[in-house]
Amino acid sequence: QVQLVESGGGSVQAGGSLRLSCAASGYRNSRICVGWFRQAPGKEREGVAVISVGGSSTYYADSVKGRFTISQDNAKNTAYLQMNELKPEDTAMYYCAARANCIWPSRGTSYNYWGQGTQVTVSS
Repeated sequence: QVQLVESGGGSVQAGGSLRLSCAASGYRNSRICVGWFRQAPGKEREGVAVISVGGSSTYYADSVKGRFTISQDNAKNTAYLQMNELKPEDTAMYYCAARANCIWPSRGTSYNYWGQGTQVTVSS
């Protein structure tokens, strides 16, 4: 059973930065895909970025390209989402999710494993 534990959310002013972490355990598939999805109140969940652990493929939503960077530390079994130039519209609950092999674009429906979520709030 794959387990995902997120950390790193918080509140920041527009233009600031935050880094989210997602520690994964219990997976056997070396090509597992880990990523971040977000959902703001009253809006549909949307994919933010995913990375193929064990590979080098990364995928981003157009709205975050050039501002967010997803990366991995295989030794720590942890994926990171570095978020720079944050905007108020980035405010949402951010969830780490995983599945075997990346599917993108995605709203997360096909992702099997989910973390508990971490809140990101960007004020103007």
